[in-house]
Amino acid sequence: MDVLWVALIGAGTALATGLGVLPVWALGEGAARYRPALEGAAAGVMGVAAVVGLLLPATDSGSAVEVVVGAAAGVAFLLLARRLLRRHELHVGHLSGAGVQRSLLVFAVLFVHSLPEGLAIGTAYASTTEGLGLFVILAIALQNVPEGTATAIPMVPAGFSRRAQFWAAVGTSVPQPVGAVIAFVLVDQIEGLLPLSFAFAGAAMLALVVVDTLPGALGHGRVRLALAGACLGAGVMLLLSALLGL
Repeated sequence: MDVLWVALIGAGTALATGLGVLPVWALGEGAARYRPALEGAAAGVMGVAAVVGLLLPATDSGSAVEVVVGAAAGVAFLLLARRLLRRHELHVGHLSGAGVQRSLLVFAVLFVHSLPEGLAIGTAYASTTEGLGLFVILAIALQNVPEGTATAIPMVPAGFSRRAQFWAAVGTSVPQPVGAVIAFVLVDQIEGLLPLSFAFAGAAMLALVVVDTLPGALGHGRVRLALAGACLGAGVMLLLSALLGL
């Protein structure tokens, strides 16, 4: 029964990504103006979730060796996934154009990156620490919203329909329920795996922030807006952490 709940929670966080298309529908191409703030907010949310919700609990429940091994594996996983993704040229069938190509690239990058987020959900749900599962789940759901916006923005000038924008946004998070179930089953069945799983998911998520999310937010030339978004996202998660007693 718990596995079903984990799968449903993962599916719920994936659907939250679809909410990110709403500002794009409302603003059209003008939504791109707010992209630095949205991506900055996602970086802030994910950064705090990775440290407070995963890496610190890993150090509390496991040895230094377990944490280091798990964290190293998480970083290696993310970097390898990014490298393999960049080696393959993306094709769009009969469609062409820079806008379409960019839309698919954004989709592919976010799709690959959503697996560590799913692992984080399953790992946190398996933890016995009160409030930790809710904290990580809310963190993933919140940061999924700007990811949905980032997916939809390049699809507007490329000519994609609103339906395509919505399902593309949700589709980027399809690996989340899969990763959540895998992590939960492994942690639940193998005693002592929780610290490794925490460290793996936390390091992978933090690496995602460092190498992609935050540089992407800062790369639009509006540094102050991006940093303001990052501070707001981090502040919200720190407040939530305090309220949940983490």
